[in-house]
Amino acid sequence: MKGKIIFYSICLMLASSGVMAQNKNVAKSIISAKAEIKSYHSQTELQAMQKGELLDLYIERINVLVKILPYIALTTNQGVTITDLGIPNDSKNRKVLEEQSKAISDFIEKTNEFQRKITPYSDTNSLIASILFYENTLKALHELESL
Repeated sequence: MKGKIIFYSICLMLASSGVMAQNKNVAKSIISAKAEIKSYHSQTELQAMQKGELLDLYIERINVLVKILPYIALTTNQGVTITDLGIPNDSKNRKVLEEQSKAISDFIEKTNEFQRKITPYSDTNSLIASILFYENTLKALHELESL
């Protein structure tokens, strides 16, 4: 009886470790799943917001654009992988994609730090105009995919 328990325990551990193992050769999405904004706003809605809320929206839109723009010649959709585009999913291409992802993350981190320190000094109307510009740019990027 004790032998069966040990045997089944070992089998269960082996089975679960096989399920949990990650396949490093699986193609990763080119554009981050976080590269999207929750909603678009009208000028009236933005004018009713406090400057802190506007700053958050401004930074969010910058982050999304930075995550999408380097890839627009390939895709503007999330979930698309290099394999989907016919690019070989080899270690060299995965490494290049990972390095680009890291560079974007580093850039976003520094940009967010800068924006949080400097942008609060901006004129509220300029901030609103910038948010609307970024939102229109994002809408245009989504329309680009349908061409």
